[in-house]
Amino acid sequence: MKNKLDKSYGKLASIFTRELLEATLPSIMLILIALIVAYKFIDPAPPRKIIISTGNSALNYNAFASIYGVYLKKEGITLESRASSGDVENLKRLKDQESDVDVAFIQDGMASTEGAGTLLSLGSLYYQPAWIFCHCAKETSHLSSLKGRRIAVGRDGEGTRTLSMALLNASGVNAKNTTFISIGGEEAVQKLLNGKIDVAIFVDVPDSQFIKEILNDDTISLLSLDDAEAYTRQLPYLHHLVLPEGSLDLERNIPSKDINLVAPTTTLIIKEGMHPALVYLMLKVISQVHGGPGMLNKKGEFPSTNDTDFPLSSQAVSFYKSGLPFIDKYLPFWAATFVNRTLIVILPLLALLIPLTKIIPTVYIWLVKRKLFRYYGELRYIDAQLREKTLSENRMQYLDKLNEIDDKVSELKLPVTFSQYAYELRAHIELVRSKLQKIV
Repeated sequence: MKNKLDKSYGKLASIFTRELLEATLPSIMLILIALIVAYKFIDPAPPRKIIISTGNSALNYNAFASIYGVYLKKEGITLESRASSGDVENLKRLKDQESDVDVAFIQDGMASTEGAGTLLSLGSLYYQPAWIFCHCAKETSHLSSLKGRRIAVGRDGEGTRTLSMALLNASGVNAKNTTFISIGGEEAVQKLLNGKIDVAIFVDVPDSQFIKEILNDDTISLLSLDDAEAYTRQLPYLHHLVLPEGSLDLERNIPSKDINLVAPTTTLIIKEGMHPALVYLMLKVISQVHGGPGMLNKKGEFPSTNDTDFPLSSQAVSFYKSGLPFIDKYLPFWAATFVNRTLIVILPLLALLIPLTKIIPTVYIWLVKRKLFRYYGELRYIDAQLREKTLSENRMQYLDKLNEIDDKVSELKLPVTFSQYAYELRAHIELVRSKLQKIV
């Protein structure tokens, strides 16, 4: 007896499970289809490669790009570097809609001559001071005193040349009263050391090999600009920095005094359409690479919003205000990207799907009950005739009709949860039948 009950209960449970799935499956399928379609078409996955435009082999841009590549590789992203002639070419590549370059190093101040277009900034990365070296018979602290000299101002297309000409022109030093020589890098270093030029201007980081090489020559002096603050007022993208005495070499006390320098920042610029997930990843990387202390900056000073040429991207604005999004802080890039994309899809869809999931069960219940409602209509008709006492002649005919209704209800396959409605209908049929049987 117990085995029979167990088998009956198991069969009933199986039927109930199947019917539950049938009731909820439309809602589940609708949600899954909507999510798949939205996930595929609303927010495409980010590319797995970033292309960065750097500069010539002498620029420190290349070294930083290599470091970025190491960090990005850990996140499953490949960084491809493209060498260039300098900042001007980097800017042109970003502006070119046919170019596949996504991001580039640009010296702050370049857009004042080249234009910013629709490009966006991820912020300043570090200071790049203007180092002005001179074979000077007497100490010089103003660029205006360099008139008539042979000055290496950097190669065409480099940020060094753009900044050199801006500083010299602001000081009244121009091609009419001075000889400008378009060389830079190692060539400028050697000609300065050999006395073939009088002055050389370099825009570089303090630990540059070029800077160290020149400072080893006691016949060459590093200019300290007494009017450095004035340059920052005329050229707003410049910053007044002080290189402390002995900061480059404590043992040899280089420099032998505090040096006033002016410096733009190096900025990281992106195209307007760069994928937001990659933008946040780049912000995460540059904060790791450039967030430490340096000779000219404190810990946490970079990356920053110090640049003036380009508007910050919306992701950068959020980053500098609140840091990385919560998910990006604690999950690997691929996982954070998946979660972010899913949330972007799910949240708006929920507003549509929640009402639908409520409507579908209501419709399902109505469809099930509809199977019974039509028999209630026939039963109601017979009952109405019974009340009017017009059934005496056709009593057997109506009894047969009731039996027919009863048989059809018995054959109906209804979900277990709706069985009570079938039993209620059969009870009502029996009630009407008993009334008919009492009629003589």
